Amino acid sequence: MNIYDIAKEAGVSITTVSRVLNNKENISKKTKDKVEYILKKYNYTPNAIARGLVSKSMKSIGVLTIDITDVHHANTAYIIEREFNKLGYSVILCNTSGKTTESINYIKMLSERNIDGIILMGSVFNDDDIKSAISTYAKNIPIVSINAFLNIENTYSILVDDSFGITLCVDHLVERGHSDIVYVKDLDTYSANQKKDGFIIGMNKHGLTIDDNSIMTVEKGLEGGYEAVEKFMKVNKKFSAIIFGEDITAVGAIKKLRELGLDVPKDVAVTGFNNSIFTECCYPELTSVDNKVEITSSLSVKLLNDVMENKNVSSSIMIRPDLVIRKST
Repeated sequence: MNIYDIAKEAGVSITTVSRVLNNKENISKKTKDKVEYILKKYNYTPNAIARGLVSKSMKSIGVLTIDITDVHHANTAYIIEREFNKLGYSVILCNTSGKTTESINYIKMLSERNIDGIILMGSVFNDDDIKSAISTYAKNIPIVSINAFLNIENTYSILVDDSFGITLCVDHLVERGHSDIVYVKDLDTYSANQKKDGFIIGMNKHGLTIDDNSIMTVEKGLEGGYEAVEKFMKVNKKFSAIIFGEDITAVGAIKKLRELGLDVPKDVAVTGFNNSIFTECCYPELTSVDNKVEITSSLSVKLLNDVMENKNVSSSIMIRPDLVIRKST
């Protein structure tokens, strides 16, 4: 028994059966009761693909992330999945490992599955090859990008002012009497570069000196934090405060500083970014930029859903982060 058989026995169109299945309005009670009786009679369970062909919607959303094991990305994906579940959509999660080729393959795959919409998590997707793939394979699919502006038709953005977040760190450290402030960049993405720019803006704002050793580049993670401290010391860079672009790297630095017998924050103050669970799992607890993961995740769902419902929306929404001050500063 399929939807066509149900429609034939009820004497209605398959569109009417679909409207009953999806609890749509503008159906008479008599017709609705008749269709529901036949559905119950045959214990009918709608086939998702068949229903999608009729309604022209698979009720599914694709979500591309770089690394689902990352706490920040995991939290974002969780909120997105839960919010879309409430709206009756299933979510296909695609883990790209930050690789352009995998991102392009997933975009192509999602387009072939007649997906209703796509959310891109992270500024890593602001890549020319990925944008070309979107224009080629997904030009008719609404896309919301978190923390990247793609400047492509039918794409929308939820942006966090990462640069402003880092300037908040500089302002806070200056207020605490620091002038020898350094920065650690641990990713090579649009967002990471915005954070670095925020450091430069903040330092210039307060008339503080930046030299070739004021900004160090390391790999993201605990080991990166260790390495950052070692690099600053190797070049004899004077510093009383370190700003990090990621919490986990900052935690690694705190561990290294304490191993060296330095007190945090008395000898060296440390700040992170993301306000993740790591901020409360280290000693001392880490001052960190709160980039509003709950707000950005929920807004991305609302924005994409509004687009799919043909509502008037803004092409981009900017979120201002806050600084959560803890004992590391």
